[in-house]
Amino acid sequence: MAATWSGAEQANFQAVLDAFARKTGATVKYTSGGNDLPVLLNSRIAGGSPPDVALISQPGVVAEFVKRGAIKPLTGDAAAAIKENYSSAWQELGTVNGQLYGVYFKVANKSVIWYRVDSFTDAGVQPPKTWDELKTVSAALADSGVTPMVAAGGDGWVLTDWFENTYLRVAGPEMYDKLAKHEIPWTDPSVVKTLTLLADYWRTPRFLAGSPTQTAFTQAIADVFGKSPKGAMLFEGDFVASEINKLGELKVGESAKFFNWPSVDGSKPAVVTAGDQAVAFKDTPEANALMAFLASPEAAKIMAAKGGFISANSGLDLATYRDDTTRELAEAVVKAESLRFDLSDLTPQTFGGGTSAHLWVLLQDFLAKPIAPEALAQQIEAAAKKDFGGN
Repeated sequence: MAATWSGAEQANFQAVLDAFARKTGATVKYTSGGNDLPVLLNSRIAGGSPPDVALISQPGVVAEFVKRGAIKPLTGDAAAAIKENYSSAWQELGTVNGQLYGVYFKVANKSVIWYRVDSFTDAGVQPPKTWDELKTVSAALADSGVTPMVAAGGDGWVLTDWFENTYLRVAGPEMYDKLAKHEIPWTDPSVVKTLTLLADYWRTPRFLAGSPTQTAFTQAIADVFGKSPKGAMLFEGDFVASEINKLGELKVGESAKFFNWPSVDGSKPAVVTAGDQAVAFKDTPEANALMAFLASPEAAKIMAAKGGFISANSGLDLATYRDDTTRELAEAVVKAESLRFDLSDLTPQTFGGGTSAHLWVLLQDFLAKPIAPEALAQQIEAAAKKDFGGN
């Protein structure tokens, strides 16, 4: 078994593997590949000794392994467990070319905005439900003397998540899919509208704290929920909760809460997600048994009870989660009508998947400079033509 996890996550997952071992009598050896897991897997495949099962966070990497015939389609108990315990939306995310290959064991809800309750109370505002309300609330916070938002623009992936959440609500899931595959150009009016909305918010005086392009993700959390707050709100996923807890200043669910990403022009609730997908490199009884176990509520329950984990498994009793905040975040992921994977993770690495990726850098430029949305769209499209191979 191979995955990216180390430290506490590895220890928590080991409890799942130990339960599988007790249940089946199997012996499971876990290897952590860290951020270089795809490199490790490619090396193992080249050497003829891939792991039986791996948890991979990039769907593009999974699709490449499928293309090479390196991973095996799921059948039998594993496929049955996935169909029983996962919604059609999640089954679709584990499917490549019409064939089921993976199960998302750990997932993220990347469609929430966290806020300080005291800042909202002092300004006399409630969590917004629409984009216009977000702007109204932000203006009221600014008038009360509190900077509304800390944007972690120092990490380009945060800005891609800003774009993805807004775009999913502006254009809808079908257009989102087409953009992820570059089946429509980045100069499409739906992209320009999304960039216009972002520019309007980011460039409104008093809305963003400090120097956003110099603010890293972890620093942004401290700037909102630490000892010397610089702002009232922060956008990022469910994993922000554990970082707030580490700071020890505010209590998640009481003095630090979240609201769902606001709707745009009456858009339906939607969730941008990410996650670790289990796939099998060997078609053996052992591999199939482990895949079936990872797709079971039993395995999800072990991790959920330890905290810092959200499951898309609809068979998991939500009461297993240790607090109401995690429970609410998980429920949104399980029941989402409109669910889409992080768009930048679906694109070529040079376009959306790293520190120097074109989309990361161009959105950072857009945050820092008064670039026109139409001009930025043209720049992104030029990069996409190169990175997607000219299609």
